[in-house]
Amino acid sequence: MSTNLTARPLTKAEFTPYGQVIEKSGSESFLINNGNCRRHHALAEADIVEEGGKVGINIFAGQPYELPLDLGMVERHPLGSQAFYPLGDKNWLVIVCRDDNGTPVDPQVFLAGPDQGINLNRGVWHGVLTPLEVAGDFLVVDRVGEGNNLEEHYFAKSFVVTSG
Repeated sequence: MSTNLTARPLTKAEFTPYGQVIEKSGSESFLINNGNCRRHHALAEADIVEEGGKVGINIFAGQPYELPLDLGMVERHPLGSQAFYPLGDKNWLVIVCRDDNGTPVDPQVFLAGPDQGINLNRGVWHGVLTPLEVAGDFLVVDRVGEGNNLEEHYFAKSFVVTSG
């Protein structure tokens, strides 16, 4: 029998154990370029230097998922953080888990708006990129370089993710 998980709104406070929420709202900002541009400063920090990694800037083109969603696998990146920021105007899901001695536990599901990105801390278990409704492009900043930076975990019993 599957366990149901309900998506809840993505907030900085609830996401703090897993990383940072990337959004303009409430951020430190200041004008640059002779007052023609507002810089929303230091919204997240890339953590990529483990084993000589470098920053990679990518665009991931994700296919849409429908709810309810069967969650059977999560992954993590032990050598670097991973940031996602949507380039479209649709909501998307963020799925994360706590770590219990190398095993993901207690999955949490957040509904992110089109104006919200995330930066996952190094080693945080998370679901795959999950755009909703339509295919979506995401700007992704993560570690590139040598070393094994991917671990996957398949749950013995899957979870069912719903919108609430």
